[in-house]
Amino acid sequence: MEESISLLTLIKKSFDLKEVDIRTYSPLTLAYIGDAVYDLVFRTAVVQRGNTSANKLHHQTIQYVKAPAQAVMVDVLMEEFTAEEFAVYKRGKNAKPYTMAKNATMTEYKKATGLEALVGYLYLTDRMERVLELIQVGLHKIKDEDV
Repeated sequence: MEESISLLTLIKKSFDLKEVDIRTYSPLTLAYIGDAVYDLVFRTAVVQRGNTSANKLHHQTIQYVKAPAQAVMVDVLMEEFTAEEFAVYKRGKNAKPYTMAKNATMTEYKKATGLEALVGYLYLTDRMERVLELIQVGLHKIKDEDV
């Protein structure tokens, strides 16, 4: 049986990228890539549920990826974070943003940025299984609490 290769590894090989110490990356850099990864997870889940118009797919996806929804996700996941994950989240949350999300409070936006920084960190350290685990746990908790 062939061992699967992560998307990150494939991208690094395809573009001949060298290893970097992501601990030196700013939290906003981590949030930048984390936003895309988080979005990709939910876009994939929505698309896999069935073929429909791009507009419908977009509206289904934004229910999960907008800042207020990410803030709720953080609230239910906080106790699941390891010490390392919490430290990365906190760095992201406390970073000074250059922009502000539409339709979100500053508190929601900062929580969302922290979550995106954590997702980016986990992705860049090749721990996508942990990202997916956290998202699944968060979704179950939100559903159970009817937030």
